[in-house]
Amino acid sequence: MLSQGARYSAASIGLAEGWSLDRLTSPSRLFGANGLRTGPDGRVYVAQVTGSQISALDVETGQLETISAKGGAIIAPDDVAFGPQGDLYATEVMDGRVSVRGADGNTRVLRDDLPSVNGITVHQGRLFVNECRVGGRLMELDLNGGEPRVLLEDLAMPNAMEVGPDGLLYYPLMGTNDIWRIDPEGGEPQRVVGDLGVPDSLKFDPEGFIVSTQVASGEVLRINPRNGERTVLAALTPGLDNCTFVGDRLFVSNFTGSITEILGGGATRETLPGGLNWPLDLTVGEDGNLYIADGTYFYLLRPGGKPETLGMLFSPGYPGFVRGVTAVGAGEFIVTTSGGQVTRYRPASAESEVLADELDQLYGVAVAPGGDVVAAELGKGRVLSIRSGRVEELASGLNDPLGVAFGPDGTLFVSESGAGRVVTISGFRVDTVVDGLEQPQGILVRGGQLLIVDAGTKQLISVDLGTGARQTIARDLPVGAPPGVTPKPLRGLPPFSGPQGPFAGIAAGPDGTIYLSADAEGSVLALRREA
Repeated sequence: MLSQGARYSAASIGLAEGWSLDRLTSPSRLFGANGLRTGPDGRVYVAQVTGSQISALDVETGQLETISAKGGAIIAPDDVAFGPQGDLYATEVMDGRVSVRGADGNTRVLRDDLPSVNGITVHQGRLFVNECRVGGRLMELDLNGGEPRVLLEDLAMPNAMEVGPDGLLYYPLMGTNDIWRIDPEGGEPQRVVGDLGVPDSLKFDPEGFIVSTQVASGEVLRINPRNGERTVLAALTPGLDNCTFVGDRLFVSNFTGSITEILGGGATRETLPGGLNWPLDLTVGEDGNLYIADGTYFYLLRPGGKPETLGMLFSPGYPGFVRGVTAVGAGEFIVTTSGGQVTRYRPASAESEVLADELDQLYGVAVAPGGDVVAAELGKGRVLSIRSGRVEELASGLNDPLGVAFGPDGTLFVSESGAGRVVTISGFRVDTVVDGLEQPQGILVRGGQLLIVDAGTKQLISVDLGTGARQTIARDLPVGAPPGVTPKPLRGLPPFSGPQGPFAGIAAGPDGTIYLSADAEGSVLALRREA
């Protein structure tokens, strides 16, 4: 079982009598940290794809200000740059857009036809972007929205780029693991350096050397652009995304939302702590430990400890953006991914075995007493059974099925979020068990009780399966969208992920502790009955 984490005030969360609540992980201050750019005001501007917002960080005080909020005009920003008049340009990678936010706070779309547009930089009043995809383009955009001028095409996943002191445009290629440069006026590109750790960003230090983050290795490299010689400035955890200088101080970002200052001699200093990016489903293994599906990361949480990375998007054998998860043996899990796969995942041996593929927006997953894998396919409104490579439809025509769970007698329960109900499925028959809900997501059957996370009402509800009696165990939970916010759809980023949506998962430990993924604040909560 998991021991209690740091005790935290339940002042904003209402609990039923006889229950206590702990936060096992700290809330995230940023939901991911992707593109970084130092603004004219000296603050570091942070683009957050899954958080779908842009924040400004004062590196001296640690104060964060939201510049473009979730639900606002800019959707899933991946990188940012500033024009000479202080206009903020942002690439919206999932929507294929580039938007500009003026000094007056108004935002307009500059282009909306650039698939996977990602890297962006402004040089002498000229705006350059690239598309982080196989076959991507590097181009100059007309600031008035006219047709772009394409410098290069058929690139292997270019990313965050910058113009060097020599006036050449330098860009990393993640797909070929090297850095290139080209004259902004056109011409033949030149390879600068190769055999890196999957470079995904670069900037230039005050001495004119390239500084580049390596997403797969976690290294921050300093590279001589004249001969390709490299020095490791720091060795951090994989998942690095971007970098920026504030004066001569270097800061790097990570998918986890952390911002780290790189000091001399390989030393580092945490500027902003990381956390969970988007906790989705949860499961408890045979060892009694909690496992967390956090999209780009898969974590183990031991009693009283901090999340330990078992795998991440760029590590060998990682199945993809993990969404649903259930433990099926020692160190073995069945997961669903936002890429449409149901996969058997063994983190310790870095192995993934795809059980089913090309499905449409998978979420919850569970294993039937007979061993069949059952998954909710939201995109087609179906619940599927997978066995020996064969996919069978158990139910169709459902309104946004999300969570699946089995009762001790093998009864299959499904949360139908769009219909505000939980149903059972038996012999292709669908029967309502609980209705009158708003957005039921994660579900769990334990001790004759059906536990439901209703993200719409922000409640954890218990329903007695014998009598139908309901009890609200917790209310005002940090799940779902923040109050007053209507999130814009996140369309996903092929080949890394398909459409992304919320899913507040639930699991239980052998001692009866209930674990919730508090996706609205990026934490994991534990609820326990008091003695």
